[in-house]
Amino acid sequence: MTTTLLQPGEIEAAAGSIPELLLPPADLFLSRARRLEQLAEGHSLGDYLRFVGRLARAQQESLDAGPAAELPVPERLVQCREHQMPPLSPAGLGLPDGWRDTAQQLARTMLSSLPAAGQAALKSVLEKQDAWLDEQAMQLLGGNIQGLDAAAAPIIGAALQVHWARLVRQLDPAQVARPEHPNLCPVCGAHPVSSVVRVGGAQNGLRYLHCALCNAEWHVVRAKCSNCDNTRGIAQDRLEGSDGVVQAESCPECNTYLKIIQQEKDPLADPVADDLASLALDWLMDESGVARSGINWYLIQGQL
Repeated sequence: MTTTLLQPGEIEAAAGSIPELLLPPADLFLSRARRLEQLAEGHSLGDYLRFVGRLARAQQESLDAGPAAELPVPERLVQCREHQMPPLSPAGLGLPDGWRDTAQQLARTMLSSLPAAGQAALKSVLEKQDAWLDEQAMQLLGGNIQGLDAAAAPIIGAALQVHWARLVRQLDPAQVARPEHPNLCPVCGAHPVSSVVRVGGAQNGLRYLHCALCNAEWHVVRAKCSNCDNTRGIAQDRLEGSDGVVQAESCPECNTYLKIIQQEKDPLADPVADDLASLALDWLMDESGVARSGINWYLIQGQL
């Protein structure tokens, strides 16, 4: 089912009252795990959704147990804001100390819940040399998915998410400028997973892009391409018979799409979990020749 939106026509909050940047909550990964477990019931991909749910719970444990992260010096934060640069960009920070330990701990936690074939796939995280792990992490951070170990990537990405979530939670939104390129996270410069229309509070009815790395969210008006800013001919597709919680918003100008998660239809919907649970919509868009502009690090496929 496709609905073409001819013009923005959306009533946004009054100027000056819009929360431009939302930082991830303390229970980010626990809430995601609960949503994944809920979505797994009766789902054709239930086993994988439950696996990612367990991984998200392990991420929460790691986030809660880890030491406080150290932000860049105040002068660096000010400079980034003045020049509209993401203050927590991997290019500026490099790989965080201890990230490999986090990845290996996550792998050990997940091994016991997997069959033999799954355990063999994760052992590369435990057995490969540090240089290999660092190379895989840098490729993932750089959006180069061609040379990634697809089995290890969810664990590597999960570890990086823990460290960046720990960093971003120490920021004040006022320290971050609006992005020069709205399709990239203003905090870390990563691509979004999807967009989400939030409910409740000052962000009620507003759309935010959700970062694949640090899990921050930044406001982008609705009925506008999140990849190229085009506002003409934007279309929204959904699976026939679906409840409309997840839609694919596509643009005729750049020929890309990004999913939009409607919390107005389900307040528990999560921009990462519901994206994973709607892979059939990705297959539909792929068949129609439209490329995905976002990436979900829990399942690396033909993205970006």
